[in-house]
Amino acid sequence: MTETHAGILSGIRVLDFGRYVAGPYCATLLAEFGAEVIRIEKLAGSEDRYVTPLDAPDGPAGGVGAMFLQMNRNKRGMTLNPMKPEGRAVMARLIASADVVVANLPAPGLAAMGLDHASLRAIKPDIILATMSTFGTGGPYSDRVGFDGLGQTMSGAAHLSGENGVPAKSIAVFVDFGTAMMSAFGVLLALRHRDRTGEGQVVEGALLRTAITMMNSYIIEQAIIAPDRVGTGARSQIAGPSDYVRAANGWFMTQVVGDPLFARWARMIGRPEMIEDPRFSTDAARGRNGAALSALANAHAGALTLDEAVAAYAAAGVPAGPVLTPQQVLDDPHVAAMGFLTRLAHPGLAAPAPLASAPISLSATPGAVRTPAPALGADTDAILGDLGYDGAALADLRAKRVI
Repeated sequence: MTETHAGILSGIRVLDFGRYVAGPYCATLLAEFGAEVIRIEKLAGSEDRYVTPLDAPDGPAGGVGAMFLQMNRNKRGMTLNPMKPEGRAVMARLIASADVVVANLPAPGLAAMGLDHASLRAIKPDIILATMSTFGTGGPYSDRVGFDGLGQTMSGAAHLSGENGVPAKSIAVFVDFGTAMMSAFGVLLALRHRDRTGEGQVVEGALLRTAITMMNSYIIEQAIIAPDRVGTGARSQIAGPSDYVRAANGWFMTQVVGDPLFARWARMIGRPEMIEDPRFSTDAARGRNGAALSALANAHAGALTLDEAVAAYAAAGVPAGPVLTPQQVLDDPHVAAMGFLTRLAHPGLAAPAPLASAPISLSATPGAVRTPAPALGADTDAILGDLGYDGAALADLRAKRVI
């Protein structure tokens, strides 16, 4: 088998103790490029298995959720109670066989489960621990728990995304995904370091740190010139027109940034004199006068259908795209042509799940969406059998509710 087909990370074993997005998606990215990832769940199934359920709890798919299908494709699955002594013994064998442990928990939770780096190193000295939490370690909020929304809220993003004094949170959990992606990047760096030195290390991600990174330019601006910006919804304050625009039968987004784009946009709407207007002479000026530019964009598009408006913008070389519903995303010809979604059958579901592949493409060592998320405990016996547990030992562990 060639490396391309085996995956560039073939031979790397990852134990995924993650929940929800940041930890599991970090492990998913590693799995997509060939790592063997073992998802370890509670005996009754971890809570994130059932988020956005696709059938009833007693249905053919066991109430599995859409998020779980996305986060856990390409993984093997087992159940384990690590809080029992026998469970700790099983976990020790697993850790001894692994290269990477992924767990998105605050430090006290890691220690309670024996997943802190000191405990892991006592079993496998060169182990890499990838851990993510809401606030990171070392600060007054470190032991607090939270989700993506707190990152958006405490980084300035919700404030500037809001309007009329009302904050707004994106339904897309971009802080979680950003943390997962950077954590996967960190794991690759740690593996490179281990290859050179034989040393493991801790890779730590934090939702608030990710969110502040994404908001950093606004934070820099505030520190230097203190504009005390308030939210203007979707309308940009640093360029324009950059806003949602309404055509006769639907909405689209345009983002005009930079003098060349503004000149093309002004000519497209039949207002070339605006190019010399001092109110619109720079991005900053256009941001200050963004409401006027949005009004002009709406006036121009109001006489056009959505398709006509987007086509006019495309012909002029000005960025524009329609507001799509989830169904329209499924039906979009570009999404189909680019292969952004891989439709994969899952036991018990009436239709294949359209899974978004890793948002990066490698020409020589591509990743692949290969197998659906595992049923609860699907691979427990096989995984532990490989570690030396025979049938009698497995039956004993099952009777004691360890697996």
